[in-house]
Amino acid sequence: MILPDNLISIQQRIAAACARAGRDVNSVTLLAVSKSHPPETIRASVECGQIYFGENKIQEAKAKIPLCPGNARWQFIGHLQSNKVRDAVELFEMIQGVDSLAIAQEISKRAAQAGKTMPILIEVNVAGEASKFGYAPEKLLAELNELNALPKIEIHGLMAIPPFTPLPEKARPYFKKLRELKVECEKILGAPLPHLSMGMSGDFEVAIEEGATIVRVGTALFGERLSSVRRAPE
Repeated sequence: MILPDNLISIQQRIAAACARAGRDVNSVTLLAVSKSHPPETIRASVECGQIYFGENKIQEAKAKIPLCPGNARWQFIGHLQSNKVRDAVELFEMIQGVDSLAIAQEISKRAAQAGKTMPILIEVNVAGEASKFGYAPEKLLAELNELNALPKIEIHGLMAIPPFTPLPEKARPYFKKLRELKVECEKILGAPLPHLSMGMSGDFEVAIEEGATIVRVGTALFGERLSSVRRAPE
């Protein structure tokens, strides 16, 4: 298995990007995108020291998580439908990709029923792509106070999936835009938002240089998947 070598390489690249940006390497969390990978791969990853994992399909996560090491920590990174919110609240310690007030309201409702408060990240469609989910920046700023008033969610920051490009540097303007939007949100809330989830296998170093605190890496860690699927948040 090449996983240990891949993990070491990614950790080194994260450290180098942090050094270029004058950041503490501990300010960046590597979230391993584990969709389509079996519990055995998760177990091997945990044995190598990787404990944060991201899943984007509720049904797969329901089947997989109980079979994985108990110290693995899970975040949901896909598009969340309202009929899956209850399961997401039960399975995950954070829900990324919250893209509407209605979904946030449902998360708050289900979290109250579960007796917990749910950390969330709000997804922003930074390029206005019709094929992508996420808030338009202007709409997020308009609804932010209403989102923040929901009793059983905590807004921990923003996430985004920029347009695909084989050239990492071309993603930089979108990462910068998300970072600047986070500053605007903090001014409205009067409080800091600790997280920017941005950057995937092909561009996470640029994302770190622009302030990412969570990078979502799948292919660079686990290798190519067996099936060809539509690009998702990894």
